[in-house]
Amino acid sequence: MKIRLAAPLQRDSIVDGEGIRAVIWTQGCLHNCFGCHNPETHDMNGGFEADTKDLKEEIKSLTEETGVTFSGGDPFYQMRECTELAKFCHTRGLNVWCYTGFTYEQLIELSSKNKRVLPFLNEIDVLVDGPFILKQKSYDVKFRGSKNQRIIDVKKSLKLGHAVEIKKYQYKEKTNSESKKEIVYI
Repeated sequence: MKIRLAAPLQRDSIVDGEGIRAVIWTQGCLHNCFGCHNPETHDMNGGFEADTKDLKEEIKSLTEETGVTFSGGDPFYQMRECTELAKFCHTRGLNVWCYTGFTYEQLIELSSKNKRVLPFLNEIDVLVDGPFILKQKSYDVKFRGSKNQRIIDVKKSLKLGHAVEIKKYQYKEKTNSESKKEIVYI
């Protein structure tokens, strides 16, 4: 099966999810978020085609990584291919993170029309959801670009029927006695 990629498999990432990760950079995104740091991945016909068999061989050779992250672009524009790769990652004992411009709620709603959404969601351990919003950009939130984006435990969310954020990545702004805002992780 062919998948459209924006870049070769990246190894040794420490910014695209927890732990040391490999990143699959998918090509194609229709969100076109203003200020996106990967605008070159938006063109649905850009990048290059790769065979999922070749990617699986590369994934087999990973030694230091504890997981694989799907990013891009938006992996939900190539769900069939990404589902196959995510399943393979799980057989190798790797956890799966995925970045998307869709919210979890939008994906659940979309799943009634597109039968590929739930199989892919079922293969994702952690979902970083929501569009990048430049006005909410922050260097203080872990593993995401803007404060609106959430880090979601997909297994718990599917079981409970609503988005469940991972507590150690949640934050809330509070004002201290000097009226300075600080981010507090809970």
